[in-house]
Amino acid sequence: MLVKKINLKFLICVTTALIGALNTGCSATASYLANEQQNIDQPEGIEVRFNQLSQAEYKSPINGRNRPGDNLEQFILEAINGAKGEVLVAVQELSLPRIAKALAAKHRAGIRVRVVVENQYRKPWSQLHAAGLPAHQQQRLGQLAALADANNDGRLNAEETLNGDAMALLETAGVPLKDDTADNSKGSGLMHHKFLVIDQKHVIFGSANFSNSDIHGDAGAGHTKGNTNHLIKVNDQALAQIFRGEFEKLWNNQFGINKDSGSTQEAMVGTAKLQVLFAPHKRSNPSNGLAIIANTLKQAREKIDLALFVFSAQELTGVLEERVRAGIKLRVLVDPGFASRSYSELLDIMGVSLPDKRCKLEAKNKPWQKPLMAVGIPKLASGDKLHHKLAVIDGKTVISGSFNWSPSAAHGNDETLVIIHSAQLARHFTREIDRLWGGANLGISTGLEKKLHKAERFCGKVMANRKVSP
Repeated sequence: MLVKKINLKFLICVTTALIGALNTGCSATASYLANEQQNIDQPEGIEVRFNQLSQAEYKSPINGRNRPGDNLEQFILEAINGAKGEVLVAVQELSLPRIAKALAAKHRAGIRVRVVVENQYRKPWSQLHAAGLPAHQQQRLGQLAALADANNDGRLNAEETLNGDAMALLETAGVPLKDDTADNSKGSGLMHHKFLVIDQKHVIFGSANFSNSDIHGDAGAGHTKGNTNHLIKVNDQALAQIFRGEFEKLWNNQFGINKDSGSTQEAMVGTAKLQVLFAPHKRSNPSNGLAIIANTLKQAREKIDLALFVFSAQELTGVLEERVRAGIKLRVLVDPGFASRSYSELLDIMGVSLPDKRCKLEAKNKPWQKPLMAVGIPKLASGDKLHHKLAVIDGKTVISGSFNWSPSAAHGNDETLVIIHSAQLARHFTREIDRLWGGANLGISTGLEKKLHKAERFCGKVMANRKVSP
């Protein structure tokens, strides 16, 4: 299939009632009516927390300052400290020493504690050397060392090093640990779960890793608030058994595509129905996560709100286009660091194509013929990411979990995807999306426009005769 040369004249600014008429340019700043409701009741048996919630406040353990948001670390610690018989943890990264100490204390008290992490984060950071590490891992190493420097003298003694290293604390205490290389492979795409199960009757899951960058913010960067994240706690034995079943598969060395992930499982918690799917699945499997999300989106009758870290699943963009044609109102926010990548589906929704460095477009690239500009990127502190994997449909259905909207999540990673049917819970997530929507940069930003111009200059002469990437 041939692709057409990018023509920036095609980038006509299509507006919606959400934005209003724009006189110039193709971008706008979103606004919204603030939700005056300070407290929204939690559904029966379910609690949700957001680390940047405007209506809450806590003291940051990084710099001691009061900051907006729920303390997700304390939320986790309270669950662990309340355990009477068993604590199961499956999380991509566990680097918060306080959580490690709580798990170690339970283990020493005779509580059964088991932990599964992604292999990249299994080794204690104090045993790593910056030389040879990728740039982002070097940055992480520096931040963890800075956090461990309890007396702020710029040097780490043996006590500070141990007390600041979560993996070393777990090892020293003898807490049973595994990662996704336990099956003698190089690991799954990612062991990307973020859940824990307490006493076979409580479950916490969501988008947050157990790290400072995902919860509180970065060391040495007091302006950061942590990547935008949420956690949900459900008190229900049936749901706990569903999650415990997934954990046992991991503990028995079943990871990635070699794991029998099965199909959607359901549990009723009060009046809320929860559908749970664990990834990955083969592409031919109709139970794969992207297919489940697509089927849920197709049920929308009024509106769809999305707040996504990664959005690269072409098939979901097609479903959204069909829904918009049917009159559904759509709002989409994507992480600023991902939004303008060549394989970002946000570009398709805005009706533009951006080739990669080789002047190739992603396979099956399909920009919308009627672009939507009520989409864009949220305003975040420098260094923070939009880390939700979140959808709210018709104000009554929530899609949550660790599952990014990407082929990798569906077909390579160990992931959690949860669909919750609860209008009461949906109100909490709508308020969060409203918060992110305020001040968001919508439509084709100045930065994206520059990238498109650069691509036209660099690739324009060859695009007309170049095939798409395989």
